[in-house]
Amino acid sequence: MADQQFFKRYRMEINFEQTPLPPAKLPVGYHWREWRQTDVERHALTKFRSFRDEVDSEVFACLGEYYGCLRLMSDIASQETFLSRATWLVEWSDGDHLPQDCGTIQGIGLTDHSGSIQNIGVVPEHRGFGLGRALVLKSLSGFAEAGMKRVVLEVTANNVVAVGLYQSLGFRVLRTMYRVVPIEASIH
Repeated sequence: MADQQFFKRYRMEINFEQTPLPPAKLPVGYHWREWRQTDVERHALTKFRSFRDEVDSEVFACLGEYYGCLRLMSDIASQETFLSRATWLVEWSDGDHLPQDCGTIQGIGLTDHSGSIQNIGVVPEHRGFGLGRALVLKSLSGFAEAGMKRVVLEVTANNVVAVGLYQSLGFRVLRTMYRVVPIEASIH
C-alpha cells in the first residue's frame, strides 16, 4: 500500500449581495485578453507555468505537467456550463517585445445563481503586482454579469497568500476538506 499525504483545503464563497465588488485594475503594461476558443493552449501554458513549482502541482498532479494542464483546460472549456465572461488571460508587454501571457483564470456556472472559479494562476516572475486580485475581480464581474449571486472556489490551506487575497475580497471559508494524495514510492 502506497503512503499517503493529506492536504488541507478550503472551499470558500463570496456573496455579491453582501459584498460590493470594486473594478478590476491592471498595472501599466498589463492587458486583458477575453476568452477565445483558440486560446486553450495559451491558458494551459500559463496555468502550467503558474503551478509547476507550487504545492498544488502535488495536490493535483495534472498541474505539474503541460499536457495535464492542456487536458484540464480543454475539459473546463468544453463543459456546457463554461462561462467565457469569467475566463481571462492577462498579457504583459513593455512595448519592445511581443506580449507574454502571465495570468489566467477560468469560471463555470454551477446553478442559475452560482458559479465556480476553477483556476487562478500568475506566473512567478509577475507575482506581487496585484494580478491575482485583478483576475479574481474581473472573473467575479463576469459571474455578476451572468446573473450569478455567489461564487465558490477551492484553495490549499497552506497557500496563505491566496487565502489572504480571497478573504480580503470578501470570500469566507464554507468548509475545510482534506485531499488524499499518494506519495510516490522511491526505488532504491
